[in-house]
Amino acid sequence: MIVFDLRCTRSHVFEAWFGSSAAYEDQRTRGLLSCPVCGDAEIVKAVMAPNVAPKGNSRAIAKADETPTPAAIKAAMKALATAQAKALEKSEWVGAAFPERARAMHAGDLPVAPIHGQTSLAEARSLIEEGVPVAPLPLPIIPPDAVN
Repeated sequence: MIVFDLRCTRSHVFEAWFGSSAAYEDQRTRGLLSCPVCGDAEIVKAVMAPNVAPKGNSRAIAKADETPTPAAIKAAMKALATAQAKALEKSEWVGAAFPERARAMHAGDLPVAPIHGQTSLAEARSLIEEGVPVAPLPLPIIPPDAVN
């Protein structure tokens, strides 16, 4: 695995992990990368400081070429799903009404409360540009009214 600092055209810098440099290039050219802050899909590598281990401490640092096991990846995804579920415990699912509700709370027309729902990338960008505090969820959500 390799980690890169990435940057969108709005100068948001974020970290992403890839199986290789080729995997990063493949995902970038296919338009599969986007900024987690604003959703911008124009992503480039940001300047990174090298990760140099202090002398004499090399045994404690994992090798960069070690690939995580499927079990480790599954455990990490489960931990992420658990953390997201906990964060949403007191949040109300508002579905497609998310942009309108978020704007109304931001304007003071509705009491501020935790909500989550769905919106288009263009609408999410518009909310961010208006100063409405929103963030994407790391994992998809099955709406409460959906049938499994």
